[in-house]
Amino acid sequence: METHDTIIELEDITFAHESRREVLKGLTFAMSEGDRIGLTGHNGSGKTTLFHVIMGLLVPLDGRIRIFGKDRKKEPDFRQVRERIGLLFQDSDDQLFSPTVAEDISFGPLNLGKSRRQAADIVRDTLDTLGMAGFEERITYNLSGGEKKLIAFATVLAMRPEVLLLDEPTAGLDGDLTKRLADILKNQFHSYMIISHDKQLLRETTNSIYTMTNGTIRKG
Repeated sequence: METHDTIIELEDITFAHESRREVLKGLTFAMSEGDRIGLTGHNGSGKTTLFHVIMGLLVPLDGRIRIFGKDRKKEPDFRQVRERIGLLFQDSDDQLFSPTVAEDISFGPLNLGKSRRQAADIVRDTLDTLGMAGFEERITYNLSGGEKKLIAFATVLAMRPEVLLLDEPTAGLDGDLTKRLADILKNQFHSYMIISHDKQLLRETTNSIYTMTNGTIRKG
């Protein structure tokens, strides 16, 4: 049964880089269970920064962050967030750091306490889901851009997250792979947020679209 419990609450969030240019300016936003949100906006409008603030990778100058019903202020507060929310980085090279595909995908499950046998099963099942069976021993560095994107997505899926934050998930993917990823989202995930310039993808996979403009967010 669909519920509407609030997952993410941001109130008056302000963030600036060292240059002191404000990227987020009093941003207020909420995401509830069952929301499938698309996020658009010009480059530099603050979309990626928003994701990184939610995950505790960037610290705002001001404002309140409340996720899964708890205020999140310091690094320890975000550890549970990162176990329950999966973030796909815009640049796959920021997500992939192990020599082989299997090592990259198993890293998260192993750190969650899974045995090596359990992690190997997760690797196999995740690659099967993505139509990439047999990639376990491939060298990550030698993969194509599209393959890296899918393996980066696999590292997120392997964590079995409750919620997804996906930053340009189909960049570098052809039409068939984009459709495969879209089908996985629609059929296997209840709550997610996608940053994308691909309007067709957002129409197919989301039930509401927000726009980032000058560090603020609005629906539509």
